[in-house]
Amino acid sequence: MASLDPPPEPAPPSWNHRFYAAGFQAIVGLAAHRWLAPLARGRGIVLAFHHVRPWRKEAFTPNRFLEITPAFLEEILDALDGEGFEVVPLSDVPGRLAAPRTGRPFAALTFDDGYRDVIEHAWPILARRGVPWAMFVTGDFADGRGRLWWRELELAVARLDGIAPEASGLETWLDTCGPAAKARAYRVLYGAMMRGTEDALLDRTRRLAEAAGVDVAGIVPTLCADWDELRRLAADPSVTFGSHTLSHAILAKRGTAEARTEIAESRKAIADRLGRPVDHIAYPLGGPREAGPREFSMARDSGYAIGLTTRPGHVGARHRSAPTALPRVSMNGHHQTGAALLSLLSGVPFVAHDIARAARRAAAPRAGDTGTHRETSTGIGAEAETPWT
Repeated sequence: MASLDPPPEPAPPSWNHRFYAAGFQAIVGLAAHRWLAPLARGRGIVLAFHHVRPWRKEAFTPNRFLEITPAFLEEILDALDGEGFEVVPLSDVPGRLAAPRTGRPFAALTFDDGYRDVIEHAWPILARRGVPWAMFVTGDFADGRGRLWWRELELAVARLDGIAPEASGLETWLDTCGPAAKARAYRVLYGAMMRGTEDALLDRTRRLAEAAGVDVAGIVPTLCADWDELRRLAADPSVTFGSHTLSHAILAKRGTAEARTEIAESRKAIADRLGRPVDHIAYPLGGPREAGPREFSMARDSGYAIGLTTRPGHVGARHRSAPTALPRVSMNGHHQTGAALLSLLSGVPFVAHDIARAARRAAAPRAGDTGTHRETSTGIGAEAETPWT
């Protein structure tokens, strides 16, 4: 049964959002972002964005982490300047890593998926401030097709009052009455779908969305810029274009031939349509379960100079030998605060994350682990264990 009325109250923040918000406040409150930054900060940082648009007062927003407001983008740029970062074109990153270390760290700004709101709200800010940036384009989205399946799932759960096992593919009924229940149901569905094949994921989300009365075909044209809009953007020399594959494929779930086509053919297709070189790729979702050594090698063999993951961290000298496997720091819409921003720019949370990860690895055999380390994906919709995803 579908319900078109929005829930009256927003879902409460998840425990990990509260935990990390407190951690950011503690880092800044203790001035650790100042005295630990020389040890924690790398040579530079690559920032990842998706949507940039005005705040929307909605009760159920499981993908809120994918959007920031224009005002927060301004705050980010102010903080980069205040913390001594030099914003550089993405193409400068390999040279910066190869050169001797200078006093100023660098920052590169990247925007994934090709959303229209980036052109409407972010581009004017970046142009006014003379800031270079990169847009990563998914060919199918610019064509007005393809699948923003995480948005389909969000809209389906928002409209439904409950989801039966035959619709979800799970063994139990999912309650979706009220924002908190919807948030739980979304997490359960997302996790279950990500454990299966990509074809099954796309099929399941489409069926749920259509059962809820969602116009699946209208989502991409509504949210993503088309080729004409991208060509207008391409007239700005401060904008770099990169590939986000042909279809936003979860590359690690694809066979070798399919993955290679998604990586290699998208480079040529985007360059042909925009008349601009395409020398960089951002792997869709980009976590360790979605892109790994096979994809990094394919990107290198396809002629890309840079490949960007969503593995969290600053960029340092150790990345010189792996330019197609660079980390990024995602700007999370749940943490649009000065404390979060200063903490992430300092690098301190990533040191803490690496220490915790090493401790888990060391403890795994004693806990009866099989020896396979399970890193958290920073994929879309995931309740990741790190706050910057």
